[in-house]
Amino acid sequence: MPLTQEMLERLTDRSTDIVVATGRRGRVVYYNDGASKSLGYKQNEILGAFVGRLYPSIEEAKRVGTAMRSDDFGGPGIVETFRTTFLAKDGSEIPVAISGTLLYDEAGEPSGTIGYAKDLRDILHKDHLATLGEVAIGLSHEVNNPLEVVLNQVELLEAEVGRLAGERDCSVECERLDAIRREVARISDIVARLAEMVQTESYETISYVGPARMIDLRPDHAKAKRRDDRLDGLRILVVDDDHGICVSLKEILEADGCEVQTAHDGLEALACLEASHFDLMLSDVVMPRLDGYQLYLRVQQTHPGLPVLMMTAFHHDKDHIIKRSRMEGLEGVIFKKPVDPFRLREAIVETVRKAEAAASK
Repeated sequence: MPLTQEMLERLTDRSTDIVVATGRRGRVVYYNDGASKSLGYKQNEILGAFVGRLYPSIEEAKRVGTAMRSDDFGGPGIVETFRTTFLAKDGSEIPVAISGTLLYDEAGEPSGTIGYAKDLRDILHKDHLATLGEVAIGLSHEVNNPLEVVLNQVELLEAEVGRLAGERDCSVECERLDAIRREVARISDIVARLAEMVQTESYETISYVGPARMIDLRPDHAKAKRRDDRLDGLRILVVDDDHGICVSLKEILEADGCEVQTAHDGLEALACLEASHFDLMLSDVVMPRLDGYQLYLRVQQTHPGLPVLMMTAFHHDKDHIIKRSRMEGLEGVIFKKPVDPFRLREAIVETVRKAEAAASK
């Protein structure tokens, strides 16, 4: 059944978009229900009024009229998704995108305009939230990498303080180092909350930055302070594009007797594996040139018996690198940076022993 003019008029009347038509002198001759809902004016308030009333200024109304008469925004007498702003009855400004055309009389002279305007507030709001989400994910990565370095340096500093103090009481210095750990944990918790907000799309401003739960990064301080002899002699390849992470992890593991070599991306790691033997590879997830997942697949092919552990500064694995790696057989613990040195030691020992047991069968 073909659409009649009456049916088209009903559809236009009930459209949720803003539809406004003007006559030859710029007076409003048509104003639909969508315009009433968005702008707040009733039909009897706007019909016959100058269309400039719907804009924040006469200059803005003229800018739209000029665009419609130019060839630059869809063709002569046409505008397509032209960005402008409407002024609602309550004084609020509404961003819109107009698609409209000039109307002509039988003599071919302009006799008015008709425009369909899309209220962009919801679209822009969602775009804004998406941008904030990207910022939050990037922030979690950029913050957690230096936190990892800070935590590792604190670990080394505490061991050095204990060595230099000998039998003397160094409780004050250790309390200060513990205070640094607590603040690192607090920052890490805040970043995690930001990442959670991105994932749940919940952007309430309840005090997630307030008295946050302090994460204990070292659950067993007595064990963490002692050298772990189980790591003595292990050859470990640390792969991370952050130089500070590589250096600090190298220092932490060498303090436990490991032989550590570092690589700053996946391709460099593969070259190291070809040149030397390693007992374990500790790799970042997100890296340039070859990410953790791609590196893991290559290592499976070239060094199938090499145990692999992964770590990441991202609280949201948007590329599913961790999930894909586990589907391909990765059994190692996935660490969130900053990595707890004690848990890292335990994971290395457990992973290497498991690999040795599998190889002996």
